[in-house]
Formats: sequence, C-alpha cells, structure tokens
Amino acid sequence: MTSAQIGIMISIVAYLAVVVIIGVIYSKRTKNVGDFYLGGRKLGPLVTAMSAEASDMSSWLLMGLPGVAYLTGVADAGWTAIGLAVGTYFNWLLVAKRLRNYSANIGAITVPDFFSKRYKDTSNILLALSALVIIVFFVPYTASGFAACGKLFGTLFGIDYHIAMVVSAIVIVGYTSLGGFNAASTTDFIQSIIMTIALVVVLCFGVAQAGGINAVAENAKAVPGFLGMFNIHDVETNSAVSYGALTICSTLAWGLGYFGMPHILLRFMAIEDPNKIKLSRRVATVWVVISMAIAVVIGMVGLAMVANPDNGFAALEDSETIIVQIANLLSTKGFIFALIAGIILAGILASTMSTSDSQLLAASSSMSENIMGGLFKLKLSETAQMVVARVTLIIISVIGVVIAWDSNSNVFKIVSFAWAGFGAAFGPAMLLALFWKRSNKWGAIAGMLSGGVMIFVWKFAVRPMGGILDIYELLPAFIVALVVNVVVSLITKAPENEVVEEFEEAKAIK
Repeated sequence: MTSAQIGIMISIVAYLAVVVIIGVIYSKRTKNVGDFYLGGRKLGPLVTAMSAEASDMSSWLLMGLPGVAYLTGVADAGWTAIGLAVGTYFNWLLVAKRLRNYSANIGAITVPDFFSKRYKDTSNILLALSALVIIVFFVPYTASGFAACGKLFGTLFGIDYHIAMVVSAIVIVGYTSLGGFNAASTTDFIQSIIMTIALVVVLCFGVAQAGGINAVAENAKAVPGFLGMFNIHDVETNSAVSYGALTICSTLAWGLGYFGMPHILLRFMAIEDPNKIKLSRRVATVWVVISMAIAVVIGMVGLAMVANPDNGFAALEDSETIIVQIANLLSTKGFIFALIAGIILAGILASTMSTSDSQLLAASSSMSENIMGGLFKLKLSETAQMVVARVTLIIISVIGVVIAWDSNSNVFKIVSFAWAGFGAAFGPAMLLALFWKRSNKWGAIAGMLSGGVMIFVWKFAVRPMGGILDIYELLPAFIVALVVNVVVSLITKAPENEVVEEFEEAKAIK
C-alpha cells in the first residue's frame, strides 16, 4: 500500500470510527421504539435541516450528478438540480410544520402510522399498503448506497467490489441498529459538513489542475451542446442534441418526489420546536442550492482536467467516479494531501451512509412496527420490539446487498426509479391528507396504489416507446395518483366527524 493510500485510509477509518461511536453513545439513550424511530421528537433546527438534506442527497450528489454533468453537459444535471431545489423549498414550506403538528396530535411515529391514524383506518389496509411501498422502493434505494461504497473502495484500493460493499453495509447497519434515529440524524448532520468540505476542496483542486477557471469555461464551450440549457452533448456523435420543453418538464418533476420521501418526512415529524422550521427551511434550501451547483460544475471541471494532458488525469471509464478520481490525484501530491483526499472520500461515504441509514430505519419501521405490530397485531414487550426492529433492519440490508451484487449497478438510475416510486405513491396522498379534509382512506388507498403501479407501467411499458412518452415516470404517475385520490374520495363516503375534527385541530395548531 502506497503512502497516499495509507493517508486516505487513515482519514476514512477515523471517520468510520466516529460514526460507530455515535451509534454506541445513542444506543444507551434509546429506550423504546419511539426513540429508535423518531428520536422522541427532539431534533433541533440545524440538525433537522442538515440531516434531512444529507439523507436526501445520498451518493447521488457526489457521484450521480457530477457524472451526468461530465457526460452530457449542464442541461440534464442543471434542470434536475433546479427541480430538486424548488421541491426542497416547497416541501419545507408546505409540509414540514403541518406534518409535525398533525403527527404529534394523533401520536404517529412512522409515515404509514400517520396515514392509518389520519384516516382512522381500522382495517389496516392503508397501513399495510404504505408499509409495503416503503419496503419495495427502499430496498433498491439502499442497494444503490451499498453499490456506491463498493465502487468507491474498489476504485481506490483495488479491493474486490463485493468485499468493499459488504464491509460498508456492515458499518452502516452497525451504527444505525445501535442508536436508531438519533444516531442516524446526528451522523447525518456531521456527514453534511463533510460532504460540503469534499465538494469545495474537489472544486478548488480540480480548477487548479485544469488550468484555471478560464480553461474550464473554454473547454466546455468547445464541446457541442455542453453549456446550453436547451441542448445536451451526445458523446457518441460528438454533437449537440435538443433538450426540449417536454424533457425539461419531465426533469423538473424530480422536485415532486420530495412530498413523498419517508426519510425526509420522518425528520419533519421529529422536529422539537415547530416554530423554528423557518430557520431549518432557509438553511436546507441554501445548502441544497449551493451543493448541487458545485456538483454540476465539478462535472465541467472533470472534463477540462481530461483535456489537460499535463496533470495525468485520464478519461473516466465510469463517469460516476469523477470525484473519486480527482481525490486520488490529490492524494499523490503528498501525505497531507492524502489525508485531505481521505476526507473527500469520506464525504462520498457520508453521502451514501446518511441516506442508507435513514432508509434502513424507515424500511425497518414499516416491517416491524406497521406490518408485524399494526397489521398482524403482535403484542411485544419494549425489549422484544427493539430486537425485532434491529433484526428487521439487518434482514433488509442483506437483501440490499444481494440486489447491489452486480458491480455494474448504476447509482443514478436506481435512485431515480426509487425516488419516482415514493414521489408518486406518497406525494399526492401526503399533500391531500394535510390540506384537504374531504379526502378519505379509500381515496388515499386508491391513489397510493395507482401511483406505485403507474411507476412500473410507465417505466417498463410506456416510456420505452419513445417520442413524447419518453418522460420521467414520476410526472405521469404523480398526476394519475393525485386525480385518482381526489375522484375516489369524492365518489365514496365522506370521512367521519372525528376525522374531520382532528384535521381542523391540527390545522389550528400554530
């Protein structure tokens, strides 16, 4: 192992040690499933903001987004980032406070639990369906995180992809199963700081290696379609391809996904002081805008570095490893720089782990709390509930490892599909549950089911037809789910007085 690799390894091991220690500390403070899954609703405004966005961005921010920008230019990555930034703001503005107050008022500690108690669904159909949606879409989402870790260590140290992926999964499962929600949220807060440092250092070093900001700009201008917001670069033909209005709308639809992300919605439910949400919203929005802008620019910088033959930066076989390769180059400049490179790579680990831990918690809660406890009515002691929660978390992670076993797994594609699934299944249901008192459980069930099914139908049957049908599956599925929810609610019996009264109570809370 070279001195550069030793320096990188020291930083990464130190980082991993810190997150495991945090898990151990919080394991002593986690007394029941309410603490394990929601942290006793004690998240402060900064931790809420940064942990929500760190768990949101995942390895997509440091691998997927720069990779897309490197391959095709600014348009695809840029419009996606704009959609996500707008979605972030409106999710905090519209959903955060009302969901926090409503869920606390009815005693809900998970997203399926909220839907079930919101509509007084004694049949538990809504509970089971929403829990199933979480499991179906979170398992592949978690797998994408494990795949990112495997790629990271495989690229850096020549370690077998499968060994690297399994070890990473063990660490993530370790601290999450020990400390639960508080451990995940605290580490997410730390991880957001590391991700920020990684982005800034990579940007500055990359620009220097590319020959300066002017060299980056001139190189981008010379690539057909690279800088335009209405064209993308086609690598195969080395030409500009139109990026039309329909495609732009399709890409902006990424923002709709926020309204249905369980791991973000859980952060809203766990906020200690609803009156400090405005601060959280501002912090979250600013961080998202800046971090995504830097990630897109890094794609441009990487292309310019390849064009500069003097720095030894070769063309990428896998565009998603662009930050990994830049960090690797930095590590060759001396031992101190190797330690800094290790921090950058820990940032990629952080972005992956911050999402994976939240997803594992949400999927685990759906199985143990909602399906076993809510649907099958298994009465377990607090100790037994904690054991079931942790065992469930481990089982789900094993399935995620199996799915990610293929080393050619594409992080961006896996994330985009799971994101669409949650956005369509939960987004319309959540908005209507919070803002329309006439909505009922039958509308929620029908909307959730139609949204989830439409994701598969559009992705695998409709979108391959091409033409105007080649749009991101989230947009049509979200519209279908919203319409179905409203129509079914209107043609079925209005909700009971008790449900309406609780809705008004939650609405009145300031």
